[in-house]
Amino acid sequence: MTKKIPWLAVYGFGAHIKSTQDKLIILQKGRLEEFPLQEIKHLLIVGGHTLSSTTVAHLAKNGSYISFFDPDGSPVGSIRPQGDCTDRDIQRLQEELPRQRYAIKLAQATLRSRLVAIGKFQTLCDSDLLYAGELDILHNALDELEYLVKMDEIRRLSNLTTKMYYEIMARIIPDRFNFKQRTIRPLGDPVNAMLSFGYSMLYGNCMVAVIGSHLDPDSGLLYDGQGALVQDLIDPLKTGMIDLVVCQIARTCLTVKDYELTPTRCILSDMLVKELIGTFKSTIDNSKIDNQVNNYVNALQKTDNFTVLY
Repeated sequence: MTKKIPWLAVYGFGAHIKSTQDKLIILQKGRLEEFPLQEIKHLLIVGGHTLSSTTVAHLAKNGSYISFFDPDGSPVGSIRPQGDCTDRDIQRLQEELPRQRYAIKLAQATLRSRLVAIGKFQTLCDSDLLYAGELDILHNALDELEYLVKMDEIRRLSNLTTKMYYEIMARIIPDRFNFKQRTIRPLGDPVNAMLSFGYSMLYGNCMVAVIGSHLDPDSGLLYDGQGALVQDLIDPLKTGMIDLVVCQIARTCLTVKDYELTPTRCILSDMLVKELIGTFKSTIDNSKIDNQVNNYVNALQKTDNFTVLY
């Protein structure tokens, strides 16, 4: 059973955040919510809201952190209780973990999520979607991951199956959109542009939870560099929260009016971006993201096995 999430995030704009000695009170868009103050170990404020100084003092006395983020989930800063070293303790556990074992679990979950998505792609396709032997290769890779011992081997197999997955996805996208595979910036087609936009929103939401759990977001497993851990944790979630939505849009309602192709990149229209924001807000499941991050923390603290959601 997943443990209760010890952080609380307030998204959007215009919330009024107040408190009593034992309750946190949030009024947003006419909706009033109250939370026991002692249960909130980290308050995450994303976007523009009103926070009373009394509430800051109440949370600090309670031993709670307060962290601030831009609307896209980029960290801005934190207020921490005097002398607290939670960040240091959690991040030390990150440094000491058996990286290979955790990386395998993430790679397996990501591949499983993509096999599920490929099954859904098949139902959308009027003709055979897979080439001979492709499904066997993916299933064999899933089995092989269990026995790999080197990080470069795990990454190699993960990269191979990732490339295959996007090439398979491309077969259900209309040819006129020129989506052949996943590319890096600059993005030259509207499907890659929509995927990147969705992944950025998912990344921002996961970054909030990672900071809320006191993890070092740059201490990755399969990934390296800035935000590497966030990338690790969202990979298994991308297919259900982003990819299937983008495929549906590309197959049903995307037109040339929704984007502009320049000599260097594809620019999505303001109207399409607005629609994508609304759509992804409904498909990005913050409770699932919170549980994904919390599962990782519980495993680090040896209170539970590392279970990866997808």
